[in-house]
Amino acid sequence: MSAEAADREAATSSRPCTPPQTSWFEFLLEESLLEKHLRKPCPDPAPVQLIVQFLEQASKPSVNEQNQVQPPPDNKRNRILKLLALKVAAHLKWDLDILEKSLSVPVLNMLLNELLCISKVPPGTKHVDMDLATLPPTTAMAILLYNRWAIRTIVQSSFPVKQAKPGPPQLSVMNQMQQEKELTENILKVLKEQASDSILVLEAALKLNKDLYVHTMRTLDLLAVEPGMVNGETESSTAGLKIRTEEMQCQVCYDLGAAYFQQGSTNSAVYEHAREKFFRTKELIAEIGSLSLHCTIDEKRLAGYCQACDVLVPSSDSTSQQLTPYSQVHICLRSGNYQDVVKIFIEDNLNFSLPVQFRQSVLRELFQKAQQGNEALDEICFKVCACNTVRDILEGRAISVQFNQLFLRPNKEKIDFLLEVCSRSINLEKASDSLKGNMAAFLKNVCLGLEDLQYVFMISSHELFITLLKDEERKLLVDQMRKRSPRVNLCIKPVTSFYDIPASASVNIGQLEHQLILSVDPWRIRQILIELHGMTSERQFWTVSNKWEVPSVYSGVILGIKDNLTRDLVYILLAKGLHCSTVKDFSHAKQLFAACLELVTEFSPKLRQVMLNEMLLLDIHTHEAGTGQSGERPPSDLISRVRGYLEMRLPDIPLRQVIAEECVAFMLNWRENEYLTLQVPAFLLQNNPFVKLGQLLAATCKELPGPKESRRTAKDLWEVVVQICSVSSQHKRGNDGRVSLIKQRESTLGIMYRSELLSFIKKLREPLVLTIILSLFVKLHNVREDIVNDITAEHISIWPSSIPNLQSVDFEAVAITVKELVRYALSINPNTHSWLIIQADIYFATNQYSAALHYYLQAGAVCSDFFNKAVPPDVYTDQVIKRMIKCCSLLNCHTQVAILCQFLREIDYKTAFKSLQEQNSHDAMDSYYDYIWDVTILEYLTYLHHKRGETDKRQIAIKAIGQTELNASNPEEVLQLAAQRRKKKFLQAMAKLYF
Repeated sequence: MSAEAADREAATSSRPCTPPQTSWFEFLLEESLLEKHLRKPCPDPAPVQLIVQFLEQASKPSVNEQNQVQPPPDNKRNRILKLLALKVAAHLKWDLDILEKSLSVPVLNMLLNELLCISKVPPGTKHVDMDLATLPPTTAMAILLYNRWAIRTIVQSSFPVKQAKPGPPQLSVMNQMQQEKELTENILKVLKEQASDSILVLEAALKLNKDLYVHTMRTLDLLAVEPGMVNGETESSTAGLKIRTEEMQCQVCYDLGAAYFQQGSTNSAVYEHAREKFFRTKELIAEIGSLSLHCTIDEKRLAGYCQACDVLVPSSDSTSQQLTPYSQVHICLRSGNYQDVVKIFIEDNLNFSLPVQFRQSVLRELFQKAQQGNEALDEICFKVCACNTVRDILEGRAISVQFNQLFLRPNKEKIDFLLEVCSRSINLEKASDSLKGNMAAFLKNVCLGLEDLQYVFMISSHELFITLLKDEERKLLVDQMRKRSPRVNLCIKPVTSFYDIPASASVNIGQLEHQLILSVDPWRIRQILIELHGMTSERQFWTVSNKWEVPSVYSGVILGIKDNLTRDLVYILLAKGLHCSTVKDFSHAKQLFAACLELVTEFSPKLRQVMLNEMLLLDIHTHEAGTGQSGERPPSDLISRVRGYLEMRLPDIPLRQVIAEECVAFMLNWRENEYLTLQVPAFLLQNNPFVKLGQLLAATCKELPGPKESRRTAKDLWEVVVQICSVSSQHKRGNDGRVSLIKQRESTLGIMYRSELLSFIKKLREPLVLTIILSLFVKLHNVREDIVNDITAEHISIWPSSIPNLQSVDFEAVAITVKELVRYALSINPNTHSWLIIQADIYFATNQYSAALHYYLQAGAVCSDFFNKAVPPDVYTDQVIKRMIKCCSLLNCHTQVAILCQFLREIDYKTAFKSLQEQNSHDAMDSYYDYIWDVTILEYLTYLHHKRGETDKRQIAIKAIGQTELNASNPEEVLQLAAQRRKKKFLQAMAKLYF
């Protein structure tokens, strides 16, 4: 080292690190001393505090010359601050455990969004639509980090949080806390909406078989200096911190398991997925062992999750001997085998394997079931409580209040069982002195609490009692019992027991209200209400639960009933019935509605018709959720009732719009087109827009086979939908005198709102009706002037090709509707090739080429037995093939382009040759040559490789040409068979690549 360099080194090392005149972040920013600061043993401020400071400064709003608040400027200083925050996180190795523990949700959200931005993730693109396998490793890792954090945050938000004790009230601090709370809630709302997409992204990550890389301080420095260089370096997997595939999968499996476990509270079937992920995590931890540098899993928490999953989803191959006590208890509770629960608890009193909290939760569950009217559980509750009490006294805890309540009126059976539990819960040969002392004290206290000497004698003469208590202790107990004798205590005023004090009226009312909320038995509900009204006449018991909701069109009529008891009963029966119908508990809903119908028939024809309408809707839902799913037609009686509802003309009957929707959808789904087109009364078409829409759809279905000139109804349907999707315009004069045009999204020009139309369509299941609606909206989408890529659909030719007033149509809403309808249609039947082509065209039009190829290939697969048969030419038309060619070209898969050019009716040699000239191809190139059957293309490949000096690839092309089945002298049938076999193999290879 030169003397001058040594002087510079000494000057740098002697420079003070904490200048008094500047704040920490400014000092680190100006002096570039961040890395030096982070290398300190205990840096102050800590790294996470630096992240908060950097991001707070970078996100500060600016104020312009007019004192107006502006968003944070995108200047050099703010970009450097964000980069510094990312570098600190990189120093922490992007450990989510550390970051989540120390950073708030808004700050961590901002940090990870900056990571996505700097990792070249296209803004506005859904992560679920991106192929992780084709992305640069740092980009894929950034997406994984964000989506892992998203589901971890959702899971964490479901846990109860202990509120911190507030300090002295300070207005500025309280405002800041409120703003942060609102921001956190908004972020959580977005994360929960995207939760399903995040889970799909992480599931896709488990299929990756390559190592990933995450940004380090070095790669972030390179980004700041020369973004292009680091991007290239990242793409070739040479930059960043290496995360092994096993470590990544271990973290992702654990986070997915936690997400599935949290969802299991509302959908118990999901627990199976959670169990699979957690046990896979255990396997990966065993594989990784002590070599893991970046995979930090809380193994105690993982063990708890696995144990919970064993209880909730016991393994199918496990025998009863292999099941854990948790699983055994859970199975017994589900099957109603409560006596076995008692046996398990008695056995557990010897080994203490079940936690006390778990045993208490089982007792609470049994108490709740007993309070709901199951009197047979009273005895079980005492037995379980006795087992828990013996466990408590053995561990030195006090006797519970529940045991004292249940033992308030002892009898011979209770004493016998208690003595049995005590005997089987202690091994006198191995038990410690403390256990024996606890048990002896318990038996002695039980004797002292008994008034009947017969019961005292049962305990004192028992073998366990004689073994545990010495002669002196037994004599002392007898003396104490004599002192409690009535002859001795005649002068003493008896003390009332706490448990003998009768409950107050408010306690009884509260207990009855609790039973009223839980009960779904109409006669029990009636009995409870009679008791409640007998206690007080001031309460309105239909307001007890805010979950009891009755449609507003009904509530006015019901609340107008003068008799309070009748009003409460009608309201609660209807509300509970509607709730049971919503959760698909149709049997209870039918009982509640039947009881309500019987009640209102006596005094209100209007409410009687309301209940008949609701029972009709319930029967429709019951059939659709039951035998209707297997294709069994509804009974003729139900169809007649639906017709009767549609033709009903009773005045002043409150009607719910959803019933009309369901009735018309029901008729369309079961192809009752004759009734809708020919037999519907004229007044219905004028007064009910859903009937009008149903008639037009049914008539269009009937006219489809006919000539185009006869499809008059299709034009009428087109005009109705165009009006629904039109916007009403208003002119408004501003302060400057100019006239501006205001568009109202939800137009009142049509027979219904667009949202109502969409809601109605999502009740349809008939494929032909859905196909017609889809083709109509696709045609409407294609009519706009600025459309570049048309979407194709079946029966699209039946619709008019133009609209007189294009400006009146809300094409943005039409585009959204098309996407929603395709998504709904594919959820009904994912194997309809025409719907899959529409979905592919939508992705193609929005430049999502990988997703478009996925659906083009899926459309071919479903109609060709996974390409084992030829794909029909009306599915893979020339337009579809050309779009597949363009997708492959834009994905730099140039060999695939050349092969697809053979699929066209006239082979496109120009495109094929041009694509083969490309040297930067992302596909398998020469391994695809076996799929080429056109000799001209193979000869061109031979020439091209010879020209480039690529001998090996030239030999592969020559070998492909030399196959005898490609000889031009062969019969046409042989050549076609050779082409068909290569088409099949190529498309199957493509499907494996993109599915």
